[in-house]
Amino acid sequence: MISITDAPQNPLPFDARSRGTPAGRAVRWLRTNLFASVTSSIISVLLIALLAKAFVSLVQWGYWNAIWIVSGNQSGPCRSIRGHGACWAVIPEKYRFILFGTYPFNEQWRPALVCLTFIALFWVSSRRNWWRKELVLVWAAALVLIGVLMWGGVFRLSYVSQDRWGGLPVTLILATFGLAFGFPLGIVVALGRRSKLPAIQSLCVLYVELIRGVPLISLLFMASVMFPLFLPDGVNIDKLLRAQIAFILYAGAYLAEVIRGGLQAIPRGQHDAADALGLTYWKKNGLIILPQAIRHVIPPLVNTFIAFFKDTSLVLIIGIFDLLTTAKTSIIDPAWQQFSVEVYVFVGLIYFVFCFAMSRYSRQLEAQSRPG
Repeated sequence: MISITDAPQNPLPFDARSRGTPAGRAVRWLRTNLFASVTSSIISVLLIALLAKAFVSLVQWGYWNAIWIVSGNQSGPCRSIRGHGACWAVIPEKYRFILFGTYPFNEQWRPALVCLTFIALFWVSSRRNWWRKELVLVWAAALVLIGVLMWGGVFRLSYVSQDRWGGLPVTLILATFGLAFGFPLGIVVALGRRSKLPAIQSLCVLYVELIRGVPLISLLFMASVMFPLFLPDGVNIDKLLRAQIAFILYAGAYLAEVIRGGLQAIPRGQHDAADALGLTYWKKNGLIILPQAIRHVIPPLVNTFIAFFKDTSLVLIIGIFDLLTTAKTSIIDPAWQQFSVEVYVFVGLIYFVFCFAMSRYSRQLEAQSRPG
C-alpha cells in the first residue's frame, strides 16, 4: 500500500514550467509584441522579410563581394565590381590622410600619439577615484604634451605649422577643449542668469540670446575675420585658436541653458537649508545645489556634448581640415573618386565610437548618481 505522503507530487504542466526559461520568455514576448493578432502577424512577417533581404544585400555588398586590398595604387579591380561590392581597399590607401591630413608623413606618429593621449585623458577623467584636484594638473600636463607634439620645435622635434594639421587630432582638440572650457563657462552663466543683480543677469541673458540667435557658422566667420580686428597691432592668433574660442563661446551658451534647467528643478527647501547652515553663496552652490542640478540634467548634457562633437565638422568653412574634411578631400583623387561611400562609412564609424562611448558613460553616471 502506498501512503499519501509517498505519492509523487503532481508536476506542473509543460507550458507553465517553460515560462521561466529564456526560450519561454522569448516565445511569450513574440506572441505579445509581434504576433498578437492576424494583422500584426502579417505586418511582422513582411517587415522581417524586408529586413532580412536588406541584411543579406548589405552583407553581400560589404563582405562577400568586397575587395579589401589591391596592389599599389590601382583601383581597377574595384571599378570592375562597382555596384556589386564595396571597395574597402580605399581605406588602406587613404587612411593616413583621413586621420592626419597633410601633417608630414614621417612625423605622423606625433598626431597618432596625440590621439592616444586624448583617449587616455578621457579614460582617466571617467574614473571617479580620479575626481580630485590632481586631475586639473593631469589636464594641464596633457595640454602641454599635445602642444609640444603637434607644434614641435623643441626636444629635437621639427616644427610643424598649424596649417599642416588636420584629421582626427583637430576634431579632438576642438571638441575636447571646447567642452572643457565651455562647461565651467556655462555654469557661471547659468548662475548669472539666476542672479538677483540686474546688471549680471542682463549681461548673461544678452550673451546667451546672442549666441543662440545666430548659426555656429556665423560665429566661426566672426572669430576668423573680425576677431583679429580687436587685437593690437602686431598680435596675431592662428585660425585654429580663433575657432576654438568660437566653440567655447558656443558651447558655454548652450550648456548654460541645460544647467539652468537643472537649477530650476532643485526645490526651494534646499536653498533654505543651505542658508540656515550659514553657507556662503559659492559654498551653497558648489556643495549642495550644483551637484544635484547636474545630476538631474545628465542626459541633456551628454546630448549637447555629442551634438557639439559632430558640429566640429563646420570648421571647413574657415579652412581648417577636421576629420570629415580630410575624408572628403581624400577622394578627390580620380582613381578613388567613385568610392566615397566606403570612406564615409569609415569616418562614420569613428564618430560613432566616440559618441557611443559618451552615451554609455552617461548611462553609467545616471546609475551611479541615482538616489538609493
